[in-house]
Amino acid sequence: MKKESILELITKSSIEVMNKAKHIKINYDKLEEFIKNNKIEAKMWGTSNIYNFMDHDTETIIHFLLVFQAIDFCFWGNPKWSIKNEEGTIDGSKALMYLIIKNIDIFTDFKKLEDLTYEEFKKIFTSNTEIPLLKERYEILHNIAKVINTKMQGSFYNYIKDVYDDFELFGIIINNFPSFKDERTYNDKRVCFYKLGCLLVSDIMHARNILEGNKFDYSHLPGCTDYKIPQIIRAFGIAEYSKELSDIIDNKIEIPFNSPYEIEIRASAIVVINYIIQKTGLSGMAINDFLWVSSGKIKNMPPYHLTKTTTY
Repeated sequence: MKKESILELITKSSIEVMNKAKHIKINYDKLEEFIKNNKIEAKMWGTSNIYNFMDHDTETIIHFLLVFQAIDFCFWGNPKWSIKNEEGTIDGSKALMYLIIKNIDIFTDFKKLEDLTYEEFKKIFTSNTEIPLLKERYEILHNIAKVINTKMQGSFYNYIKDVYDDFELFGIIINNFPSFKDERTYNDKRVCFYKLGCLLVSDIMHARNILEGNKFDYSHLPGCTDYKIPQIIRAFGIAEYSKELSDIIDNKIEIPFNSPYEIEIRASAIVVINYIIQKTGLSGMAINDFLWVSSGKIKNMPPYHLTKTTTY
């Protein structure tokens, strides 16, 4: 994989989208104000050791991260999928993580995972309602397990344990696991996002740095764009939406996959993160995580956009 390929295309293609965007513009005065008024720093979410997942051996942790990020997408619905545990009611990524960790012996052993039936999988994730895109999640994990068992002798960790560069690890992930493909078409041009792939690379490298003490180069990761980051930059007034788009989102009307609306929403987040990278010299993932954490400062958070997808 050539280094000038997809990772660099993420930012480049998003800039091209925003140069022609019809529904969103970036308020750079607001963005400069945000940079000036915030000390931007963040830690990898895994350092909090949620549900003690970092207490496992390194191979198990890396396998958990692969499985979790592969199906960490699209939780919205009515009613919203949620589960009950010792904390109370939780939903979204946190609920998904809890159930994977609770069944970690199945989800991190790829022979067991490949043999897991759809009905067994469904039983694990059905609670107040069925998790959205259940069949797609099952097929994604089944295919990942099959690739690892046939090509990687059952261990994704052993296959990537000598990789210390984000370009190389990203290439291994997207070339072996097609479900991580996250591309759109805007004005007949390819737009790359690869949210889950970038997040997985970052998670793996941060976890291995904590566990093994090795140094990793993740400086080329551009940040991620999903539902939350665009929602946050809109709430701060950094991304300004047209009345047409605002009405759609505020009235919780579903936006089609690969529509100009969806692409501009996601591209705006990448461009904002890239601007902060240029101004601060910080990594895209640190900025991404800081924006996420900053959502706690926002009063009257607007809704996030609704697009049904397996890519974020």
